[in-house]
Amino acid sequence: MKLYLDTAETDAWDDLMPTGLFYGITTNPLLAARAGLSYPKIDWHSLAGKARGHGAQELHAQLFGPVEGYVDWAGALYEAGRAEGIETVVKIPLIEAAIRKTAEIKSLGGRILMTACYDAKQMFVAQSLSAQYIAPYFGRMTEAGIDAKAHLSAMKDIQSSDEDGCQIMVASLRAPEQMVELAGLGMDVFTIAPGIAQALMSEARSHAAYAEFEAAARK
Repeated sequence: MKLYLDTAETDAWDDLMPTGLFYGITTNPLLAARAGLSYPKIDWHSLAGKARGHGAQELHAQLFGPVEGYVDWAGALYEAGRAEGIETVVKIPLIEAAIRKTAEIKSLGGRILMTACYDAKQMFVAQSLSAQYIAPYFGRMTEAGIDAKAHLSAMKDIQSSDEDGCQIMVASLRAPEQMVELAGLGMDVFTIAPGIAQALMSEARSHAAYAEFEAAARK
């Protein structure tokens, strides 16, 4: 099981990474905008160092801008990771223009994640490109009327046909209950927002039992 914290809000990193729940951190331009950051102006050395300081093993960041600049941007992200002592992973959108640049990005020697996945057929792309991860957008798929569970189940079947198959990192989750449901399909890598992380740690009956134990101890 591997959990990732899906946010660019460094206050959330400060709060949640010390719990020890998370293997790494994932982010993208939308999350950066929500955190009040200008994505093109992000100092990835600084952000990678902060992630490493919190014990993250990986920092995932998404390509952006003109496709002609993808390889240079990826190289700079990998270099930031090497300099700061953390594995940086380049997130590549599953669109044709980006797919066509993936082999060149792979030649840089870093790890990649194919993102914005909405269909099981895209697993073939990730497998053929030897991507380390693929991120299906479970919540967005469901909200678009797609049978997300069926697609993720099919992706798991495709993955099992390749001993070196990429890991399915389920993204765009809306509640911990979805994680429980998807674990039944064999999913064991999730990237989750801070709110879901808080919900994982909160259970009213556990709090009630704790209060009872504490009350007994004080008698």
